[in-house]
Amino acid sequence: MSVGRSHRIDHTAGFVLHSYPFRETSLIIESWTAEHGRVALVARGARRPRSALRGLLQPFTPLLLSWSGKQELRTLHTAQWQGGLHQPQGIALLCGFYINELVLKLLARDDPHPGLFAPYQAALHDLAHAATDVTRCAIVLRRFEQQLLAELGYAQPFTHEAEYGEVIQAERSYHYQCDRGALLADDFTPTQGLRILGKTLLDLAHNDYSDAISLMQGKQLMRHIINHHLNGQTLFARELLKDLQQL
Repeated sequence: MSVGRSHRIDHTAGFVLHSYPFRETSLIIESWTAEHGRVALVARGARRPRSALRGLLQPFTPLLLSWSGKQELRTLHTAQWQGGLHQPQGIALLCGFYINELVLKLLARDDPHPGLFAPYQAALHDLAHAATDVTRCAIVLRRFEQQLLAELGYAQPFTHEAEYGEVIQAERSYHYQCDRGALLADDFTPTQGLRILGKTLLDLAHNDYSDAISLMQGKQLMRHIINHHLNGQTLFARELLKDLQQL
């Protein structure tokens, strides 16, 4: 990588999260890179039939990206395919789009999160090998959601209840409030948070997704927490997944 007077970045690892047409022949690329975070790039002429970029700027494709510019929208110069990662298929492909949308909507531009880049790559790898296995896809999503929230500073206190700091008990029921944490269900009404089993909280804390109830409640809890941090934004990939499968 080099940075010169033109603010040029060379050969940094990244992925395309989303793209859309720009003018007659170009694309706007929302990329996510290991070193620079989310970066918006204009790929000039990328929609022309003979453009070298035309087939490269696709989601889930490992790339080395080079660009320049000082404004929020930079100019893409080259994208080099790195290979080594299979494309997700079927329901796993929709899960990949969901992960991309999470990154796009929860991470600010030009805010690097290098600690999340490897888990993102691992999630894509696991989805590619999960194929049509709904349970495996769900586990990949729950794991990445927790890693994403932790990277953003929203790590969830799943081992202790919020009111008195006591250890979560597997046999007890709790209400989970996003601004506080887990509270004993005996002391709070259902309207004060999502009702959840203590065992589910402990399983999530230990990344144990083997119990079907914990996996189901974990999905509900992650949806509850992520919705809180989205501040009203809709995750379109998740809405589609809800229509097709209970992920």
